[in-house]
Amino acid sequence: MDKIRLKKKRYTRRRLSVKRKIRTVSGRMRVCISRSNKGFYAQIIDDAAGNTVLGLSTLSKEFPQMKNRGNKEAAAALGKLVAGKAKEIGVAKVVFDRNGYLYHGKVKAFADALRENGLEF
Repeated sequence: MDKIRLKKKRYTRRRLSVKRKIRTVSGRMRVCISRSNKGFYAQIIDDAAGNTVLGLSTLSKEFPQMKNRGNKEAAAALGKLVAGKAKEIGVAKVVFDRNGYLYHGKVKAFADALRENGLEF
């Protein structure tokens, strides 16, 4: 039980640290992610207005059919889709909220796909 408690404590500490750094950047919308073993979720949030501008996941209808929707390739495809939709609504600069997840694997693939397709952060 101690290892599980320690893991949750580290995750919470990382998450709060990321949130603290993001709050200092004003005037930009936030790309917030969440992940699970079966899916990857992304939202573009306008903190000034307090609403979600865009929300997509690997489980949504716009996402292309893939056998495994929870791996790095799916995260990269979602990044490309989110960047395209963000350009359509006029969002160019964002701040990336990794939500306490370590920056490797699916998270890194998603962020790289966002950068390659025109979002700046």
